[in-house]
Amino acid sequence: MRLLYRLQDGFLALLALIGALAIVALMIHVVTDVALRNTTNTPIPATYEIVTNYYMIALAFVPLAWVERRGGMVQVEVIEPLLNARALLWSDRLVALVSTIVYGALTWVTWLTALKNFETGVFVMAQNLAFPTWPAYFLVPLGFGLAALTTFIRMILPRRDTGHPEIAG
Repeated sequence: MRLLYRLQDGFLALLALIGALAIVALMIHVVTDVALRNTTNTPIPATYEIVTNYYMIALAFVPLAWVERRGGMVQVEVIEPLLNARALLWSDRLVALVSTIVYGALTWVTWLTALKNFETGVFVMAQNLAFPTWPAYFLVPLGFGLAALTTFIRMILPRRDTGHPEIAG
């Protein structure tokens, strides 16, 4: 189990690094575009399209698994204080099961959309330039799929960081 946790943590750290690199790339791209636009009147073509179709999608969907692993998703803990350790463990597993099903369904639907957009070669026009946007559609099922995998692992393996010492294995 510890090997699986270490692999998961390493992979999620890689996702966090990718997210950090996307933020840095976004900042450099936008600052360079604004500087060039104001100094030489030559903006970088398709900056708006790149930001909205690549950077923002990567920042919103790729880190879902990392956020899910860290417990950063919205949680409603109305009855948690009333549960004993065993019931709390099963409650967490039930929530992980429902989350896995939802993330799995979202993965499937967005994967079909990504394939459709790949086949048709979806693009946007930016300054008389056809800018392909179909590759960004694959980031969405990647994010949902990794989140589904994370919640599945949380469902089958006891959580080690629940904050409840009687549950921690």
